Amino acid sequence: MTEILNIQHLNVSPKNDVTRMLVNHASFTLSTGKTTCIVGESGSGKSLTALTIMGLLSKQLQASGHVIFQGQDISKLDDKAMQKVRGAKIGMIFQEPMTSLNPVLTVGYQIGEPLTAHLGLKGTTLKNRISALLQQVGIPPERADSYPDELSGGQRQRVMIAMSIACEPALLIADEPTTALDVTVQAQVLKLLNELKTRMNMAMLFITHDFGVVADIADDVIVMFRGEIVETGTCEQVLHHPQHPYTKALLACVPDAEGLKTLKPIDYAWLKEVAA
Repeated sequence: MTEILNIQHLNVSPKNDVTRMLVNHASFTLSTGKTTCIVGESGSGKSLTALTIMGLLSKQLQASGHVIFQGQDISKLDDKAMQKVRGAKIGMIFQEPMTSLNPVLTVGYQIGEPLTAHLGLKGTTLKNRISALLQQVGIPPERADSYPDELSGGQRQRVMIAMSIACEPALLIADEPTTALDVTVQAQVLKLLNELKTRMNMAMLFITHDFGVVADIADDVIVMFRGEIVETGTCEQVLHHPQHPYTKALLACVPDAEGLKTLKPIDYAWLKEVAA
């Protein structure tokens, strides 16, 4: 496996309160062909980490540390230079497609935007590539002329996937892309993402709060709590041999097929202490 992303001592804090760390000295690496899941509850710093990688942090926040992508520290690039990286080399799927897709533009036009911006595709070549991408994500090519509100939630998420892989990026970041979908559609989307990752030999950073999703898709797992990485390991290690009390607490909340929590009781003293 080839290392493609190396995050070194990443910090994120509000500009008006540099002592309040929203992401605190996060360090990890990603490799081609592998899916790494960042898991944790809301507010743990998962999405902020992804937005920092993409250079999309709010202007009210500031970041420090290093984001080394394909040997280059992209955290030092200005916005114009980052525009050449976003979409072309790093794709991102956001959590809610209806807030990411423009309701007054056809989905075909929106899929075509990165192809024109980064690859210069036009005319018939562009149209054929849009059709191929729609087919690749399981949507009939004729739906290119549809608007987002004419598609189901699962179809809209597939359109977002088509947009994110349009330029065949080396890294795909998926920020809780299945949260708003029902269980059946969620399984279909996860299967599609896994197939695309393998076919394109991408690295995938998948953000979730759901250990069920982790079990389905992850090669490696990063557990975050209050902005800090508290545990890392392979999917097997983290799911079956968790070391950190927070990881054990998250896993204790996962029901089995009958809806029962079958894991051994754990000591919640650590959680009570940090919450105090």
